[in-house]
Parts: sequence; C-alpha cells; structure tokens
Amino acid sequence: MRLLIMGPQGVGKGTQAELLSKYFNIPAISTGDIFRYNLKNETPLGLEAKAFIDKGLLVPDELTNKIVKDRLAKDDVKNGWILDGYPRNASQVEALDTILEELGTPLDHAVALNADREVLMERMKKRAEIEGRADDTPEIIAKRLDVYAHETEPLLAIYKKRGALVEVDGVGEVETISKNIISALK
Repeated sequence: MRLLIMGPQGVGKGTQAELLSKYFNIPAISTGDIFRYNLKNETPLGLEAKAFIDKGLLVPDELTNKIVKDRLAKDDVKNGWILDGYPRNASQVEALDTILEELGTPLDHAVALNADREVLMERMKKRAEIEGRADDTPEIIAKRLDVYAHETEPLLAIYKKRGALVEVDGVGEVETISKNIISALK
C-alpha cells in the first residue's frame, strides 16, 4: 500500500499516518523527518539543504524532490509507505509521478482529511498551549492554512480526477477516523 496523507495543518495527518503505518505494517514518512535525518547525518542531500536553511530560505522543489526520491528508494519501503507532507504543489505532483514511475511503485491512494477552519484553528491553539510552540500563533496558523488552501488543496482535484482520492472527515475520535480511512481504502 502506497499512500499520500493530505490535509491542512492540525487535521491529524501525523497521528493518522502513524496509526495506518501500524495497521498496514509500512513506514510513515514525514518530509520533515526526512529533512531532519539528512541534516543530522550530514548526508550530501542534507548538506545541500542546509545551505538554503541556514540562509532562512525554503529548500527548492528540485532538492526536496531528490530527498523524497532517495527516501522512497530505501529497502524498508519495498512493501509500501505513507507519505505525509509531500507533494505540496503541482510541480511536486509531477515530480512524484516521475519518481514513482522510475521506481516502479505506483501510488494507490491519496487520503485527504478534512475539517473546518475554525476546528483547525482551535486544535492548533490547544497544541501550541500543550507543546509550548512559539510558531503556532493565531496569525501564523491562519497563514499556514491560507497557504494550504491556495497551494496544496487544489492538488486533491488531480488525485480525484485519477480516481485515487479518498476523502475522510478529520473531526471526531482518533480511532473512528482511522477506521473510516481503513474502510474507505478497502
């Protein structure tokens, strides 16, 4: 099973990716984790990314695509994976298509978790209080949700047109949401 898990910040992608990972016995791969691994281990890709990060710049798509391809070529993903945080824009969708074609591993589904903006704002506000995250101010949260709405949400239409999109309500009990995803994938 090869899955993308998509949705706005605060919808529970990471939580659901971990639960699905255990259920399907495949790794959950967060692009943030891939970057942290490459930076920590000072891999050639990590050093390349560090040059941008140290300047306060976003890592360009071309390098992000290389890092994702490198991760999806590892042995532990031969039986499948769940990718969280990628693709984020149309050019990354094209790159992912090419990567999967080169690796001979087609995508099975893109799972989209949905929730109203007000619910997401409240969840992230609580997360900021619990975790003490300075980057989860209402202004920053709103900006992230706007970026998702403008850049990433339109990608769902691509996967819907391909017949690969599975949409699930991201509001409710964590276990219920997980069961709904699994049921929709069968």
